[in-house]
Amino acid sequence: MKRRVAILISGRGSNMAALIEAAKAADFPAEIAVVVSNRSDAGGLAIASQSGVPTAIVESRPFGKDRAAFEAALQALLDQHKVELICLAGFMRLFTAEFVQHWYGRMLNIHPSLLPAFPGLEPQAQALRAGVKISGATVHFVIPQTDAGPIVMQGAVAVQDDDTPETLAARILTVEHRIYPDALRLLAGGQIRLDGDICKTIGSAGSGDALISPAVN
Repeated sequence: MKRRVAILISGRGSNMAALIEAAKAADFPAEIAVVVSNRSDAGGLAIASQSGVPTAIVESRPFGKDRAAFEAALQALLDQHKVELICLAGFMRLFTAEFVQHWYGRMLNIHPSLLPAFPGLEPQAQALRAGVKISGATVHFVIPQTDAGPIVMQGAVAVQDDDTPETLAARILTVEHRIYPDALRLLAGGQIRLDGDICKTIGSAGSGDALISPAVN
């Protein structure tokens, strides 16, 4: 039985599109039950509809700072669609600790840095200011602290001397589109277990490949 997934978006939904595409495979252990946006003008809603995925809007603005009331409306929608797992894909709304705890171990997020380095806003600019030679993306479980949950999967890219935040972000985005579906596959397929604050993968090992930057001839 495929696990039922809700993807939460606030904007264009490029990671959402990657998840929807991956879920079309017959052997993918999850199905996208609904795409939910807290903004009616989110570009990803049209993409989801064109892909045949149900969409819904729970506007956050009318709730103001009452996050609990917004979450109650969101939870009712998730219950209606019998959602078992959540993937955040550019969802620009903070949750209460209570909502996060309810979904602990069942809600994923993706962040464009190699966490725990460079959490929060503008991680690509943070990486360039720090002068790192390798950056990337991280899929992690959501906890009340921002970008701090157990790490499920990471992918890396080399940082170029002439990179800008925009060029680095574009290169990292291609990695995001690869690792987010793979992380969801692991979670939905029961190949992940949490050992305290550490996420471990059952029956899988790293590729063994090393990314070294800068490369020396």
